[in-house]
Amino acid sequence: MAFDREETLDSRSGAALHLYSRSARGPARGIFLLFHGLAEHAGRYGRFAGELADAGFHVYAHDHRGHGSTVAPDAPLRRFAKAGGADRVLADCRAVHRHAEARHPGLPVFVLGHSMGGLIALNYAERHGRDLTGAAIWNANFDVGLEERVGRVALRIEKALKGSDVPSALIRRATFDAWGKAIEPRRTMADWLSHDPAAVDAYLADPLCGFTPSVSMMEDILQLIFQGGSEAGLAMLPKALPLHLLGGTADPVTDGGKAMTWLQARLGKAGLADVTLTLVEGARHETLHETPEFRRNGVGSLFAWLDRLAPP
Repeated sequence: MAFDREETLDSRSGAALHLYSRSARGPARGIFLLFHGLAEHAGRYGRFAGELADAGFHVYAHDHRGHGSTVAPDAPLRRFAKAGGADRVLADCRAVHRHAEARHPGLPVFVLGHSMGGLIALNYAERHGRDLTGAAIWNANFDVGLEERVGRVALRIEKALKGSDVPSALIRRATFDAWGKAIEPRRTMADWLSHDPAAVDAYLADPLCGFTPSVSMMEDILQLIFQGGSEAGLAMLPKALPLHLLGGTADPVTDGGKAMTWLQARLGKAGLADVTLTLVEGARHETLHETPEFRRNGVGSLFAWLDRLAPP
């Protein structure tokens, strides 16, 4: 199952966004925007887009700056932008949102972001939540601790020594390498993604997946983490905006889902009245590429949430 359309969308940020879409089958009940994670691309979400389309949603997913087939003068692979990358990424999401609404006026709009995409989705909802019917934040870690604060300082040192556009060896060790070592026993260093060997092998064989982000991209990602999870950022969310949080209890990226529980508590403290949390027991990082028993629980929770907010 795959997307049924690919096109290029010019964003006001200066990027030519590679945009995938799939039209709803039967009467449409909403628009769904998908934001992919770090070091991957939107083309990997075709199966999920088909399931959403079968359920009555028009689906749009674009490659973020520095990823996939999106191009921009200031955003080669591994970099969001020469400067202001986080803001430019959010501007690109806004361009896709407006494009989808222009094609399908009057329909409710939902966003779902996975991992880095979850960081983007929450920041986007903080800026544009009044234009959304719901936002899903999956497998994303906003729980800022000593490691993130030290990492921010270390990135500045790495930038001073090597420049901003080189792959960050420091971040590689602290993220992908550490997550890989967290799984025992393991067949590959990418087993932290999923229990499904075919999904892991496809990721490893994909030339657009698994790259080491640049120093500047990691600075922008840390900005999304600090900004999105801050008290001031969460206060910008509409109090009635429904949120769907999801994590796996065997996901090293979110400390076994604890980061999602932390976010639920933060949102409650900020006054958000409609927050759904699903922890998928035993699931690793990529819920949408997990084996059927794990994937079924996560996707089933999301569709129950959608049925409540946009009844078929």
